[in-house]
Amino acid sequence: DNIFWIVFANELTLTVSYLVLKCYYFFYTEGVWSGTWGVTYENQCALRGTSVDLKCKYGYTLGNLITWVGWFKAQQVSNKLTQVPLSQLPSPPNHFKYIGDYRGNCNLRINNVQPLDQGAYYFNFAATLGSWTSDTYAFLSVRELTTVVEPSVAREGDAVRLTCKSGCPETRKINWFKDGRLVQRSQFQASREDAGSYFCAIQGEETVRSASVALSVHYAPTDVTLSVSPSRDVVRGSLVTLTCSSRANPPVARSGYRLYKDAAYVSSGQSHVISDVQPRHRGRYHCQAWNNISRSGSNLINSLAVYLDVWYQPMNVSVSVSPEHIVEGSGVNLTCISDANPAADNYTWYKRTEPTGSHSLVHVGSGQVLSLPSMEASHNGLYVCYVRNNLGEGNSTEVVLAMAAGQHGSQSLPILAGVGLLLIAALVAVLLLFWRKQRSEVDKKTHLVSRLHGGTSNPEEPTETVYSNIHVPPSSPPPVFDPYSSPASRGKNTPKSSEAEIIYTTVTVKPRDRSAAQHKNSRSKGREDGGSVIYASVVKSSR
Repeated sequence: DNIFWIVFANELTLTVSYLVLKCYYFFYTEGVWSGTWGVTYENQCALRGTSVDLKCKYGYTLGNLITWVGWFKAQQVSNKLTQVPLSQLPSPPNHFKYIGDYRGNCNLRINNVQPLDQGAYYFNFAATLGSWTSDTYAFLSVRELTTVVEPSVAREGDAVRLTCKSGCPETRKINWFKDGRLVQRSQFQASREDAGSYFCAIQGEETVRSASVALSVHYAPTDVTLSVSPSRDVVRGSLVTLTCSSRANPPVARSGYRLYKDAAYVSSGQSHVISDVQPRHRGRYHCQAWNNISRSGSNLINSLAVYLDVWYQPMNVSVSVSPEHIVEGSGVNLTCISDANPAADNYTWYKRTEPTGSHSLVHVGSGQVLSLPSMEASHNGLYVCYVRNNLGEGNSTEVVLAMAAGQHGSQSLPILAGVGLLLIAALVAVLLLFWRKQRSEVDKKTHLVSRLHGGTSNPEEPTETVYSNIHVPPSSPPPVFDPYSSPASRGKNTPKSSEAEIIYTTVTVKPRDRSAAQHKNSRSKGREDGGSVIYASVVKSSR
């Protein structure tokens, strides 16, 4: 029996101790010993997308057991501010969650806070001996992360700063993202690679992020490129489009492009169309871009040059003949010249045998040069050259190859002409000399006669006798004899039937260097000294 009572006493002691502890825990919780009914709150600021706990404590008098608790939000109903249970608000499941208890803790958790969650929240409860409806509230402010990019429009090289603002006093670590990728810098020197969309996010809660803000970096045109369509095998007469493109911010306007050919201005605009391309359009093209932003001191940026090559069949076909003056028996070359792209690779020569008709053309050779080693009369005729490349064929006009019959060569004509001119010049010179000589003799005779006529007035001047031979044809009239002729001379001039009649005349010449004394005896001395007499014969033919 003693053992039974001992065991019973121990179990009773344990039970009482348990009940005492339970009562102590229940009655000595916060609020129970406050002695008054009430609720205390803490206002909260939350970022959109985060979760927030509204801190709350409530109290009641001793002896009450909590039977019901609830949160309400102030809403406008019929123009009256009314406390509406959270369960009646349009919200997703588990958006509001009570994390308090029935012993004084009334915290409320709001998940994925949205701007509509901002407002006043009330906590009410009921107990075994009464209830409580709050007239005070906890105010929840909902803010959003805001990204500020300063400046939002920058030129290359400008300083840029990124700032993330939340509007809530609580400071939380943030990360920066550009175009969805994490970046480490919030301050940098702008370059074209830095252009993009930036946002900040709560570290560890990347879903809580700001709206994206664009950073625009202005820079001069780069990667200026000129493209040609079609890019190859451009055939004469086809359509060609030249298009200029670039990377630039702001983008280059259409009027900001200029096209040049071989450094000469062609047109403005991003595209240039050649509807009927011709060989004259061949050349080196480049375009120029401009957007009012300079680079390295220049705001005009050039593309690399592009060569536009135009293919066409042979044209402007002509034939040259060498030498120009054909010599019989010498070599003659006929050269075919054409303009073609690609270059002509086939030359064919024909000679026309009849005035008209294609059948009158006879093939005489191939190659760019037709050589005739020895020119003959049979080579005379009309020649034509046909030229071909892989795009087509062209032909020259007919060229006449002719040589005069019996001609030793047209090259001798200049020589003969020169010789003729020399002969004419020589003949003229001889005639001129002869005329001058005759004129000199006539002048001399006239002078002598005048001296003779003047000699009778001055008997002291010496004289010389001059004889001239004069041939008189049979038909000429009888000669008129000089009155100064001697009787001996006149006696010898008897005409004969078969011989020429000789007439002697005496001409008295006055020497220039003799004195007047010597001239007195000149006539007698002239008869004695044979050296002072010149004989001239007059021959008269018999009839």
